[in-house]
Amino acid sequence: ETKLIVLSSPSSTALNLNHAIFKESYNKNPFTKAGSLFPGIGFGAVYKILQRVYKFGGQPVVKDKLSSAYGTEFESRFGRENGRTLISACAGSMIGIGEVLLLPLDALKVKAQTAPEQLKGRGVIDIFTKEGFGLYRGVGWTIARNAPGSFALFGGNSAAKTYMGVGEDGARATWTQDAIASSAGAIASITVAQPLDVIKTRIQNRPFNSPESGVSILSNLVKNEGVGGFFKGLTPKLIVVGPKLVFSFTIAQHTIAYFTTKFSY
Repeated sequence: ETKLIVLSSPSSTALNLNHAIFKESYNKNPFTKAGSLFPGIGFGAVYKILQRVYKFGGQPVVKDKLSSAYGTEFESRFGRENGRTLISACAGSMIGIGEVLLLPLDALKVKAQTAPEQLKGRGVIDIFTKEGFGLYRGVGWTIARNAPGSFALFGGNSAAKTYMGVGEDGARATWTQDAIASSAGAIASITVAQPLDVIKTRIQNRPFNSPESGVSILSNLVKNEGVGGFFKGLTPKLIVVGPKLVFSFTIAQHTIAYFTTKFSY
């Protein structure tokens, strides 16, 4: 077994680190090496931009529609504060379900990061033409993951703002309040969605021609890894994905509130 760090030989350590970090690109030029650290960045960038615009821009629209149609009923049944939180959470859940339209981009991003050999030598048009609706495999599991995840994201965010008293006097939330509320929503969302996110990722990671179903993956996971397998990678995800979600959600909320106030008549 090759040791990564060889204390007696700095040159061997450097060579081992070069192989470990850059893998197949270890002997390429610096630009190629740097690019190898961002597998799937093209699919990932397009997916994230479209997803964030759709999710953060669409939820307030759906929330306003739900408030107009069912706001009074929700407030009378659950109370003023809880009713508004549930309206926000339900709007987020509905938006999360519609997010599956972008599933092909997410699937290709996952494959590029975890199984790049499946995409090697294939162009985007070739992939979409040959795989077609196969890129939507796992759509049911994705909906099952997105609905509660988005419910928790926007519900947790709204609950945190209610707890801080945001909006009671008609004033906009401060940057700090938006950041705190976003953190609460992000932690709740990532934690709630984690079990089904594990299933979704494994479905997307399998070869295009694999016949293994989501139920089979679920069964094997429980059998081989136990219930704890559903929460594998939760801590790294909270550390890595959490701040990105908090940042984008905070910016989106503050920007939307600013323009809503600026252009309201």
